[in-house]
Amino acid sequence: MFLKSITRRDFMKGMMVGGVAAASAGVLTACGSSSSSSSSESSSSESSSSEESSSSEATETTVERQTITWSVIDGNAGNNNVGDYAEEIMQTIEDYVGHDLELTWVANDALTEKNSLYMATPKTMPMIMSWSGTVTGDVVSAAQNGAFVDLNDYVWDSEKYPNLSQMSKDVASNLEVNGSLIAVPRSRVLGRFGLSYRQDWAEKLGVELPGETAEATPDDVYDLLYAFTYGDPDGDGSDDTYGMEMIGDYTGSFDIIQTWFGCGNGWAEVDGQLVPVWMQDEYFEAVEYLKKLNDDGVIVPGWYERQSDSWENACKTGEAGVFIDTMDGGKRIWQYFEAGETRTPSVIDDSVAATMTLYGAVNGHTLATAGYNGYFTLSATTCDTEEKIEACLTVLDKLNDPDMLILTQYGLEGINWEYNDAGELVDLDTEDSALGGNYTGLNQLLCYLPSTEATTVDVETDKYSAAQTEAYNRNLDYAVVNPALSYTVNSSAYSENGATLDSEATTLRTQYICGELTLDEFKSSLDNLLTKGYQDIIDEVNDQYLANQ
Repeated sequence: MFLKSITRRDFMKGMMVGGVAAASAGVLTACGSSSSSSSSESSSSESSSSEESSSSEATETTVERQTITWSVIDGNAGNNNVGDYAEEIMQTIEDYVGHDLELTWVANDALTEKNSLYMATPKTMPMIMSWSGTVTGDVVSAAQNGAFVDLNDYVWDSEKYPNLSQMSKDVASNLEVNGSLIAVPRSRVLGRFGLSYRQDWAEKLGVELPGETAEATPDDVYDLLYAFTYGDPDGDGSDDTYGMEMIGDYTGSFDIIQTWFGCGNGWAEVDGQLVPVWMQDEYFEAVEYLKKLNDDGVIVPGWYERQSDSWENACKTGEAGVFIDTMDGGKRIWQYFEAGETRTPSVIDDSVAATMTLYGAVNGHTLATAGYNGYFTLSATTCDTEEKIEACLTVLDKLNDPDMLILTQYGLEGINWEYNDAGELVDLDTEDSALGGNYTGLNQLLCYLPSTEATTVDVETDKYSAAQTEAYNRNLDYAVVNPALSYTVNSSAYSENGATLDSEATTLRTQYICGELTLDEFKSSLDNLLTKGYQDIIDEVNDQYLANQ
């Protein structure tokens, strides 16, 4: 659980809470979406000598100082580590880890293309490469061709890498190709996904979901969505609200809803064999429910054309009242409601702010993560010496020390935050949102090991984090895992075109939900995936699965 207040001593002891989960992969839908690419570079300059002294005292390195090239995911349209004190923050990081960092920021929706270009010129590949999602496709092929360092030879050394060496062996097995550990995971808790909803809207309309003594059913959720759409929850007399937030290039919400009907997570065991979920009867029951949500207009209109940069916006702006994705996403919406600049009054009592309930699982099920979301590989061609390999791993390890977790997620003490008289951390960014840009994006350098989130909870947001952690813990008993994850990584057929076929299956689902395919056309098109190579994938996965029984 998150602590009620976090003291300076707590930070120095490096306490961490248990963690967060891996996410569903984003996809392009047939109804409409687009992608864009951008990259920028972040550089550092020198800070004061006193800071250099304190940082060098905090870290001693046994290897020569290296310049580490690193491609980093950019989720902020290039606005990473910019503005006042940005260079000072980067210099502090470099002095602490004992190496210089040359960062190239790559937009998430251009990451696959950019990384493919990197791998086409091995001699200039970044030493550390960032990846989103889980290990699939081209990454496996590249690993089989020796593109990445086998980290099994290094990361389990607890003296050199006290943080990395504590990674879960089960999660590590999902990052192994032919026995080689090809990456360091960005850890997440299994119970990260679930449902959150606008509490004041539900109270006003009398449609709150059942509490701790009962489980909500899909029908309960439908009633909630319908009331939010047609019951005028904001009381303005206009037909301008909807039940559920959704975007077109990320359909993970639908994957979560499918589990409510007993559907698996990507794959499921049926009659002793592992099969993709679209071969389950429960899948079609779930998809009919999703189609009804779309047909009845309780999902935000034009959702299939909305892009990932608008995710969470429909709930934040009062257009929608239900958010089905990560519990931390629901928490961020709640925080937005209570933020000074954007404060959203409750529809019940405008003297207080609106709130979100982080509900979690429905019908006793929710989607589990893979234990990680995204990962870092070390390039074998540019990490061509023991010194370079150890330098990269030292950087990844030390960034998980308490001082670095605070710096990369909260910024500088006395500038971005301070301790109050009780020794608790308080944000100073809230009244100057531009100031927070100096550490924006730097959390993308973190692998969150040994746990997934630092206990860097400030006084003003403590209640949100406590609710988030409670939801995580509730979800653990209901989280449906992917039983085939480690097997698809080591399936050559899946590596060849599995990701493409999975994307095609997702697109077909969207087309059916949108009314572009009949049910017979939908089922026939899914069956065709078997002849396009999915039967080979199923065979290879089950050869491994049965051998492991």
